[in-house]
Amino acid sequence: MNIVELEHDIKKELRASMNGILSARMREAGMPFKLIFGVELPRLQSIADEFPKDKDLANQLWSENIRETKLLAIMLMPPEEFTFEVANEWKESMVTPEEAQILAMKLLSMVNHAKEISLAWLEEGNALQATCACLCLRHLLMQGVRLNEEEQVFSYCKRLLPEASLHLKKAIQALMEAFEAVKN
Repeated sequence: MNIVELEHDIKKELRASMNGILSARMREAGMPFKLIFGVELPRLQSIADEFPKDKDLANQLWSENIRETKLLAIMLMPPEEFTFEVANEWKESMVTPEEAQILAMKLLSMVNHAKEISLAWLEEGNALQATCACLCLRHLLMQGVRLNEEEQVFSYCKRLLPEASLHLKKAIQALMEAFEAVKN
């Protein structure tokens, strides 16, 4: 099957799983997508499990301005192919905290250079990227990865806190709690 056929089949699954009430609520809440199917995360994961992990398919899905295709892209990107270049392309079109959270947990924390990407994103100071970075670093700490850049991370977080969104504040707090947990 080629990418066009796979994308078509994915969109058929999304239509079949559509939750009109949730979709309407998300649209009313101001989600900035052209289309929202209102498919819940567990169902998205089961849809992702039906399709191959493929970089081209993931990039195509990410390029759509559809909530569910972007989240599926994260689930279908092979971690070994999520390079610095791809990560930096994707970060520019990340528009919601939900994307940042799912990206941190389902993909970024699985790549070999997760720590380096996260530190770079924290340094840049963009709220969504920093949210993703904090959650990824927290996940790495909880997996037992050592972060020798603790002071650098604290410095970035301290600089971001005064103007941080609620999502970023929670991500920073979770990261700080993880630092404390691994110390004890």
